[in-house]
Amino acid sequence: MENRNVDYTLCSAIRSNLERCILGKRIEIERLLTALLAGGHVLLEDVPGTGKTQLVKALARTIGGQFRRVQCNPDLLPTDITGVAIYHPKDETFVYRPGPVMTNLLLVDEINRATTKTQSALLEAMEERHVTVDGDSYELPQPFILIATQNPIEFEGTYTLPEAQLDRFMMKLTLGYPDAATERQMVLAPDSSSPADKLLPVADIEQVAKLMQAVRSVHVDEAVGDYLIRLVRATREHSSVLLGASPRAAISLMAAAKANAFLHERDYVIPDDIKGLIQAVLSHRMVLHTEARMNGSTAEDVIDTIVRQTNVPVRLER
Repeated sequence: MENRNVDYTLCSAIRSNLERCILGKRIEIERLLTALLAGGHVLLEDVPGTGKTQLVKALARTIGGQFRRVQCNPDLLPTDITGVAIYHPKDETFVYRPGPVMTNLLLVDEINRATTKTQSALLEAMEERHVTVDGDSYELPQPFILIATQNPIEFEGTYTLPEAQLDRFMMKLTLGYPDAATERQMVLAPDSSSPADKLLPVADIEQVAKLMQAVRSVHVDEAVGDYLIRLVRATREHSSVLLGASPRAAISLMAAAKANAFLHERDYVIPDDIKGLIQAVLSHRMVLHTEARMNGSTAEDVIDTIVRQTNVPVRLER
């Protein structure tokens, strides 16, 4: 039990460090940490200037892992991410020169500005945790987390992310604008330089890996597991939905629920863990029928309806 308390304390220290950099976004920070502890990738979608890149930089400094950033544009090639094999005439061999993907935390800025060919280069890394260059596979450092950003209102020079890639993001998060009091605090701060650059690490990547391992041992009662499965399957049966949540989505939601329970200092999952994360985990994976979209329905609306109509287990036998 003593080791568990240390784990919880470290989670609290990481969260507090991030909150010093990104003000007024406790829920969003908790969800990002949930994805981190669950080993999932995150898509940050928001308008410019809301702190997406700052948040990722702050997380990288806080956990002390290797950090790389890729700025996407239409000229970006797949090898600019995965690396390339270079021929050495003297040795008559090809030597692999690693790309930025060989890191613990990879920030892919404005991912929807990269071509579909370049975006597809990330699929293998996100799912298999390795890359293939000229027929040879290279394992990525562990843990490996990819966080991508995109602007939802800019269309010129952008490419839509394919459903196969969206399904590999555990969560889709939006920071949103700060409230008036928080924005006033930001504007009137005596030092307007990047707050993420001043953060000091409160953990190292080995400690984070141990936290991720501890999350996997969080208990899930059969009743809670059945509740999650009923929610996910209902997305495939709803009349407004063309493409429901995949089995990968169900696994991601369970992993996220375990991590959320761990963040709240519990060694077991409750239905509220699932209900609190279901929008972030499932909404970006669902495709509605054209008629439903024209009538103003959204994936979030469908999920809300499903959650209301699905019976919650009221008592857990542990």
